[in-house]
Amino acid sequence: MATILLIEPSMNINPRLHSFIGSTTGPWEIIESRPIIGAGLPACERLLYLPGHASSPESESGWVLHGATSNERYVTRPEKELLLAKQPALNRPEANCAVLIPIKKNAAWWALTQDERRQIFEEQSHHNQIGMDYLPAIARRLHHCRDLSESEPFDFLTWFEFAEEHSAEFDKLLARLRATEEWKYIEREVEVRVRR
Repeated sequence: MATILLIEPSMNINPRLHSFIGSTTGPWEIIESRPIIGAGLPACERLLYLPGHASSPESESGWVLHGATSNERYVTRPEKELLLAKQPALNRPEANCAVLIPIKKNAAWWALTQDERRQIFEEQSHHNQIGMDYLPAIARRLHHCRDLSESEPFDFLTWFEFAEEHSAEFDKLLARLRATEEWKYIEREVEVRVRR
């Protein structure tokens, strides 16, 4: 069993930092973990999602991914206001299913300017609009990894929560996103499905 090392509660914890820990403990049972593009993650039984920074000895099985919540990017003021009005909170009692999707984009994406990325992200791919089509049934939280450390294996960690009855809607959401122009810039993507 992996021993998870956590930051001491008395330390000043950045409230935007979160850890996803794949191991043998945690409230979420890993139903399926599969690579979509590139390499997958080591097989684990359980998932723990918690605030703060967690680490695990490298010699033990499992994995730890870190991300930080940030300001909304690639959105206009009206889009942000609509998102805030429709986006439900996480940890709803009925949301017994969740999916963690770690993504790494390629060098071509990061070579683009902010406005060029916005053009692909929303004007061509309609990423925000697609997501809003599934609110409030599917809650989500995006975590940025790229600026935390060069050793982070992904650029983004997106955490989705929903009731089991909305699983088919979630599958449609993923299919629509993966068919967009934006997904041509993905070099690694993993899908980790869990149930509470």
